[in-house]
Amino acid sequence: MSEWKARRFWKQAAAERTDSGWRVTLDGKPVMTPGKLPLILPNEALAQAIAAEWKAQSGVIDPLSMPLTRAANSAIEKVTPQFDAVAGMLAAYGGTDLLCYRAVEPEPLRERQRAGWDPLLDWADETMGARLDVTQGMMPIPQNPNALVRLRDRIDRLDPFRLTALHDLVTLPGSLILGLAVLEGRLSAAEAHALSRIDEEYQQEVWGEDEEAAAAARNRLEAMENAEKLLSLLPK
Repeated sequence: MSEWKARRFWKQAAAERTDSGWRVTLDGKPVMTPGKLPLILPNEALAQAIAAEWKAQSGVIDPLSMPLTRAANSAIEKVTPQFDAVAGMLAAYGGTDLLCYRAVEPEPLRERQRAGWDPLLDWADETMGARLDVTQGMMPIPQNPNALVRLRDRIDRLDPFRLTALHDLVTLPGSLILGLAVLEGRLSAAEAHALSRIDEEYQQEVWGEDEEAAAAARNRLEAMENAEKLLSLLPK
């Protein structure tokens, strides 16, 4: 027996204002999250973009083609009730940030890391007062507690939708600094993704491309760009 899959049943998808925010309707009926919570959105731009995802469905519904809908579901069902836990998990990346762990050798790789990563660590220090220390090799080093507090404070001031976007911008590259740089407009998602792959790109030049690794990298980039799009649609 083949697995049942949901199919398009509506003729029109639209965004409309409510007393509590914006929502998307299908033939006049409001879209709910998978857990049957109201899909209430913070502004019209995001509601219109999510409505467009529903309009674009044809035949069998493909959730993977609806990244904004999935992100909104996560913001409402997962991030909002667990805000402190999610914020704490992301803040922990500051203690082991990718940008702080440099190669011992070869020198060409070390130079690429310095050129790509040092300006971002300087930016975090200048804009948030969060100076992270750098080491060679993979042995963990303690970071300045005051720097980590300042990074956590920046995260705690986000709303659930921005925290949802930040999740992928941090966890996929493995760097809180890169994620915050995209959040603040210091980097694009594509730039942050490229900076996170300095080591991978160097190894690829030496040993050749690994197709599986390249496909995984493309998937990470797509997810980070979807998170960036979510940020671009939220109220300023």
